[in-house]
Amino acid sequence: MSAPGRTEVPWKPSHNPWLVTIAVLLATFMEILDTSIANVALPHIAGSLSASVDESTWVLTSYLVANAIVLPMTGWLTRRFGRKNYLTFSVILFTVASMLCGVAQTLPQLILARILQGLGGGGLQPIAQAVLLESFPPEERGVAMAAYGMGVVVAPIIGPTLGGWITDNFSWRWIFYINIPIGMAAVAMQNAFLEDPPYLKISRTALDRIGFGLMAIGIALLQLVLDKGQEADWFGSTWICWAAAGSVAALTAFVFWELSHKHPLVNLRLLANRNFASATFLVAILGAVLYGTTAILPLFMQQLLHYPALRAGLAMTPRGVGSFLAMLIVGHVLKRVDGRYMMLGGFLGITATCWLLSSLNLDITSASIAWPLVLNGFAVAFIFVPMTTLSVATLDQREISQATGIYALLRNLGAGVGISLMVAFQVRSAQTHQATLVAHLTPYDPAYVSFIGKLGAALHGAPQGLAQALAYQSMVRQAVLLSYMDCFRLLALVCLVCAPLVFLLRKGKAPSSAEHLLME
Repeated sequence: MSAPGRTEVPWKPSHNPWLVTIAVLLATFMEILDTSIANVALPHIAGSLSASVDESTWVLTSYLVANAIVLPMTGWLTRRFGRKNYLTFSVILFTVASMLCGVAQTLPQLILARILQGLGGGGLQPIAQAVLLESFPPEERGVAMAAYGMGVVVAPIIGPTLGGWITDNFSWRWIFYINIPIGMAAVAMQNAFLEDPPYLKISRTALDRIGFGLMAIGIALLQLVLDKGQEADWFGSTWICWAAAGSVAALTAFVFWELSHKHPLVNLRLLANRNFASATFLVAILGAVLYGTTAILPLFMQQLLHYPALRAGLAMTPRGVGSFLAMLIVGHVLKRVDGRYMMLGGFLGITATCWLLSSLNLDITSASIAWPLVLNGFAVAFIFVPMTTLSVATLDQREISQATGIYALLRNLGAGVGISLMVAFQVRSAQTHQATLVAHLTPYDPAYVSFIGKLGAALHGAPQGLAQALAYQSMVRQAVLLSYMDCFRLLALVCLVCAPLVFLLRKGKAPSSAEHLLME
């Protein structure tokens, strides 16, 4: 409540909001790009640093763990040091760590540099989201989130393609060196155009060390299980079972501790807000679907269509094109259309495109994959922008900074779960189909006998064992193909189930205190 006779006015940044947008998105795009740009370079990194490809995956894992630990801490770090100060420090740390990644001479050096990179980059996504939501008035937030979405949605899609091109034409070290000029430009623009709002005051509240410890242990163990589960046969491995149990115990204790603590590290009470809780759940699902598709479709193209890594990455580009085109219009559409209906259309659109992709076959062309991916990218944008906007629509403006850290964390965790589950489901499904199909490779099956006869004739009298080996190889390829079809059908089903859940979100505007603050 404001004091009698005082007029409340909404806070606005001193500079043009679009200059602020460019300042924060430069660093954010750079950080998100680094979550996927190194994927296709792993064999080159392993060979250069005398490590196995399996060992080189820690280049990805170390970054994701450090990133995930910092994400939910963003609210406390912002209050403790000031948002502008913390953002500038994060960009500098990320840029310096990128240089260290490029000059690393051993795998442990590279992993340490990637940890520093993750610590520096962890706060960039939620801070950028909070800055944009606060810099634009409520009616313009859809346009702001469309700009933000270009970084969050498009960057992970083009990352493998860009990484493959740089690695093939220059060196894997340049996927890190390109961050240096971008980081320097981001720091310069942030110093020039970014400012802390008056209600975001520096607080000297001590760090919730117990909460931080529980969160770090829980997230690190969860990421370890997700990254190494398939390789270690999931819960058939004793250490995976212990790691999973430890993660569940630590995260459960973390939730109870944070809800009872006077000054929690992560304000989980924000999840009592219906819009924010619903949007957070749905964005985790969206992250799982988006990254799950990004993981299995290139594998299909490389494993069965024999595409090289760069061509497989290029084949995923149409989805980025679809998202980019949609981001140009979705913010303006949101001003005129109920965001929940846009999200409904988006989930149904992803359902349709995943179902189209479930009709994969071994003779499919790049063009046949491209159009579903364009529509998929378009649909993703029509979910992401209104959902991000509605997630904070009923929160107080001073709560946005804390909320965006939780929102980004759940999106990233959803992505990790989606990748791991899709890869595991594909492998298990292939084994199931292979067990079913191999029962038909018998001399008592007329179709098999006929196939072997035709194959033997085509081979002009080659040993029968060769024909049988080729028949078995064909059966294995069919089993793997069926497993990828199953994956896309599962993703389609998940999106179809989520579609009506968009109406859990309220259309209502934020409370007046979110627009008129602290003029008491």
